[in-house]
Amino acid sequence: MAQKPGQVFKKTSPNEKISLYLGKRDFVDHVDTVDPVDGMLLLDPEYLKDRKAYVTLACAFRYGHEDLDVMGLSFRKDIYCETIQVYPPVADNKKPLTPLQERLANKLKENCYPFIFQIPANLPCSVSLQPGAEDHRKTCGVDFEVKAFCAENLEEKIHKRNSVKLIIRKVQYAPEKSTVKPKAETTRQFLMSDKPLQLEASLGKETYYHGEPIEVTVHINNNTSKVVKKIKLCVDQTTNVVLYQLDKYTKTICSEEPTDTVAPNSTFTKVYSLTPTLEGNRQKQGLALDGKLKHEDTNLASSTMLRAGLDKEVLGMIVSYLLKVKVTVSRGGEVSVEIPFYLMHPKPSEVLKTL
Repeated sequence: MAQKPGQVFKKTSPNEKISLYLGKRDFVDHVDTVDPVDGMLLLDPEYLKDRKAYVTLACAFRYGHEDLDVMGLSFRKDIYCETIQVYPPVADNKKPLTPLQERLANKLKENCYPFIFQIPANLPCSVSLQPGAEDHRKTCGVDFEVKAFCAENLEEKIHKRNSVKLIIRKVQYAPEKSTVKPKAETTRQFLMSDKPLQLEASLGKETYYHGEPIEVTVHINNNTSKVVKKIKLCVDQTTNVVLYQLDKYTKTICSEEPTDTVAPNSTFTKVYSLTPTLEGNRQKQGLALDGKLKHEDTNLASSTMLRAGLDKEVLGMIVSYLLKVKVTVSRGGEVSVEIPFYLMHPKPSEVLKTL
């Protein structure tokens, strides 16, 4: 997800009369605020004549074949849409230029016009669900796009030849380091045993980065006369699709079954390591992935960080992760604990961009 220093994204309409410039494609949700979307439009005023130029920021939930839009069958629900008239400039929309816009204005010289959007903090982050083997042309997820076009008015049909759009992503990064060390424990009493079995599992921290090993400390205090004959560890991803219906997908994305056993009236402590990645899960339909840009790969979806008091239904999809430790006891069934944790990207270092 890293961007090259000084990189600027440009896309031009098919008729080459409108060019859209953005300084980045990833916009960070800081939970309380979101990075503003600032950019420039380069226009051909002779082509526009009496028409106007607009820029729209839209957030939508999509599901279905991408080519169905051509047939007039769009599986799309707009979550948010804001449109700004860029040309002719409107006095009420005039704002001070951002550093990016100043550099672009100096580079482009003439016929360039700035725009800026503030993404509301309560919108979902960019997430997609992995399609099945037969659904390779289907999309399901939440995405954002910036679209520029010219028209006499907003009611006029937008033509592809004089419009241009760029997909962007709303992303969240891991919060500042937390001192929380998640732990879960349980005690189980068995028939014919005077003392119980105690199972405890703990993590070294609350937030892990994509691709980072998750080290789990498992402690078993077996005061019973039974043998712990199997230990199983797994990481589950749960995605709640709350926008259009209450769908819930739970996928095991990483698991380990060591050969360790625990004898009666003994204690056991060991550290295990699990690393959930997309590589081992590319065939699992319904797996949540981070929003994807064209021609780029992605990764498992990041955990959804919720702001206190926020209505969850507006988030579209809520992604969470759970580590489970389950032990099987001879002639005694199973004992298990669960630990929620966050899986996210580290915050990239701020890089000064120069054109």
